[in-house]
Amino acid sequence: MRRKFQILPAGSLFVIVASIVYLSVMQICSDLRPDHWAIILAFNICFFAGKGSRKFILGFTVFAVFAIVYDAMRIFPNYQFARVDIAGIYNLEKYLFAVRVEGTTLTPSEFFSIHHSIPADLISGFFYLNWIPVPLAFAVYLFFTNKRLFLNFSLTFLFVNLLGFSIYYIHPAAPPWYVAKYGFDFHLNVPGNIAGFSRFDQLVHAKIFGFIYAKNSNVFAALPSLHCAYPMVVFFYGLKARCKWMNIPFATLVLGIWFAAVYSGHHYVIDVIMGIACAIIGIALYEYVLLKWPGYQRFLEKYIHLIS
Repeated sequence: MRRKFQILPAGSLFVIVASIVYLSVMQICSDLRPDHWAIILAFNICFFAGKGSRKFILGFTVFAVFAIVYDAMRIFPNYQFARVDIAGIYNLEKYLFAVRVEGTTLTPSEFFSIHHSIPADLISGFFYLNWIPVPLAFAVYLFFTNKRLFLNFSLTFLFVNLLGFSIYYIHPAAPPWYVAKYGFDFHLNVPGNIAGFSRFDQLVHAKIFGFIYAKNSNVFAALPSLHCAYPMVVFFYGLKARCKWMNIPFATLVLGIWFAAVYSGHHYVIDVIMGIACAIIGIALYEYVLLKWPGYQRFLEKYIHLIS
């Protein structure tokens, strides 16, 4: 009886073709950067290296999709689809959350741009740097401990992002630092700005935020603040996973990022509230609507089998 040998794993052709197509599209529509190559090389190495690494990268394909969609906003900027809200959101912020100092009315971000301290600069920077590392680390933990919860967390994370990205295109909005630097006039091709996090970079003597915001896909994607939504998704699934003591730093991260978003001048309080709403709505729709759909349950079971 002959044995059948499979030289390449199932789906190899799809992975190779998809990789070529992705790199080609980036070359044609955008600037093909080293990070594009890094994503594709990492994915292919994990896929072809062995069974264990293949299951791992197939599980984390959800985060790869998030990264690709986020980067695609560079190709299709939201200000081409709707008018950017610059003065409107600023005036609403000042009306709802006015800070009055010596007869002058300021937004909270304007107040913090004047009244800041070294401890607050360091703490806010530390919290904000963890907006992606903590969700990724938590996802790795869930991958090895609870595949079903891992997928629910990862797919909810993606779902919340897609919801937020949709709002970016429906209602583009400028961040506080934009008004501080450019006023209420609309300017094209504005580069990313580290705003209040420049103080953190100076304190640690490293251009950490400078490097991060140099790759910002769109400066007019401030509403909602997805930075403020991510830790809420982590905290929710931390409770579901019964992580016990881990939920204390998760809850602290939630509050820390909310504060840092406004303190740094990257978001209005309105952006933070909308980010919170985005997380709540996204979690609710996923957990109580999408998971109740039999077709989605079948998809989830197949996905769990694929990575187990």
